[in-house]
Amino acid sequence: MSELKKHIIQTFGFTEREFKGIREYFKPVEIKEGEYFLKEGHYVKQMGFVEKGILREFLYVNDKEVTKWFSTSGYFAVDLSGFLFNQKSKVSYLAMTDVELLAISKENYNRISTRVPRWDKLEKMFLAKCFTVLENRVVSHLALNSEERYNELFAFNPTLFNKVPLNQIASMLGMTAETLSRIRKKKTKSTS
Repeated sequence: MSELKKHIIQTFGFTEREFKGIREYFKPVEIKEGEYFLKEGHYVKQMGFVEKGILREFLYVNDKEVTKWFSTSGYFAVDLSGFLFNQKSKVSYLAMTDVELLAISKENYNRISTRVPRWDKLEKMFLAKCFTVLENRVVSHLALNSEERYNELFAFNPTLFNKVPLNQIASMLGMTAETLSRIRKKKTKSTS
């Protein structure tokens, strides 16, 4: 079972039949390490779903590159407001490894409602899920200290720490690379 099928059926409650009705709209895309899926300032023409690999979502804040998220297997990659409202992207997605995506164009996304009668309800669930993930990340940044944010991310995706530069993880967690290094040393000592 593809990651997309598993995600759509388990997370959003699609039936097998409904999934078959939309599967043809998603096209396979391969991105080599170091290539972009989306660049800041370009119109968002497609939404990707990561089957394999890692995409880094980042933007520039005061001329400094800030990592926003890492889309790994089982996650979408899109500037959602750009995609839904035909706007230029505020972020870039760069392949940290070779990546296999299933991508859907804006035109095909709009056609889904003709194939899946209850798409309006399912789309609301999809958007609510996106909002919930964002909300949880904001709350985490406001309510947790640096070590707690590190622990939360490590529990969620430990392999990420071996696959991407730690300074980018630190950026995503809202801390300096030095703080991340100090936390990791402390964790290493406590497990020894």
